[in-house]
Amino acid sequence: MSLSRLDLNLLISLDALLAECHVTRAAARLGLSQPALSAQLRQLREAFGDPLLVPHARGMTPTARALALRQPLRDLLGSLHGLVAAGRQFDPASAGQTFRIAATDAIHSIVSAPLAARLAALAPRCRLAMLAPDLRALPDQLAAGEIDVALLTSQTVAPQLHARKLYEESFLCLLRLDHPAAGSPLDLEQFCSLDHALVSPAGGGFTGAVDEALAVLGHRRRVQVSLHSFLLVPGLIESSDLIATVPARLARRWSARLAVLAPPFELTGFSVSMCWHARAHVDPAQIWLRDALRATMDSQAVG
Repeated sequence: MSLSRLDLNLLISLDALLAECHVTRAAARLGLSQPALSAQLRQLREAFGDPLLVPHARGMTPTARALALRQPLRDLLGSLHGLVAAGRQFDPASAGQTFRIAATDAIHSIVSAPLAARLAALAPRCRLAMLAPDLRALPDQLAAGEIDVALLTSQTVAPQLHARKLYEESFLCLLRLDHPAAGSPLDLEQFCSLDHALVSPAGGGFTGAVDEALAVLGHRRRVQVSLHSFLLVPGLIESSDLIATVPARLARRWSARLAVLAPPFELTGFSVSMCWHARAHVDPAQIWLRDALRATMDSQAVG
């Protein structure tokens, strides 16, 4: 098949097929029937002279040729999207767009929650979807336009994505207000003698950055409770003798109900970046969203 006869829609379908490796799921993603997408797959096989996807127990497996096509195809579709989007105008006052942002619950609490208030004031018809990130799928989701922006710790940003740092974060410790250790600064021995709560976003973990820093000093702590969400921390801490070490911005938000103390040793913080795919780089709506994210963080005190 010559290039002049290759429908752009076939390339969009191939992108979905390579992402899903399943005809039925890809068809649902594209809003097509399964027979219609199967017919397109036959055309694609003819055009590329390759099976592209072969049957597998749980769907389909891409051939070597299909795997080689995947990233160039994403780049091509992203460039075409940007080319079309660059000519559009975005008026936040009248736009009815849904912005999809992926982040952990802690980062959503710090960034996306106040962003929602900014949207309500400046883009009242726009909607905000706060999603949880899947780091393995995230580059493909950004490339497909399923997610607009991801907010991640800077070291987890995939190298093929555009990124810009939003803020720096440090750590503080939390105790219940009437805890015996809450009345004075913590020392290292006291810190290690307490029972700790730790947030493990993936679930079930009992070690983290605090343990790594303590190990360098030749110390250890006992983590008694592992939580999957930072938003569970306040209720647990105020009803127990546990101590939790959490991002400083969150800790300060809970200072009315919990005692907030500095950790008794040097604990390296982290930075949070927003990242996006090349397909969204020159899209006026996406540029406005990224500017709104920066303005949201600029309006908050540095943590």
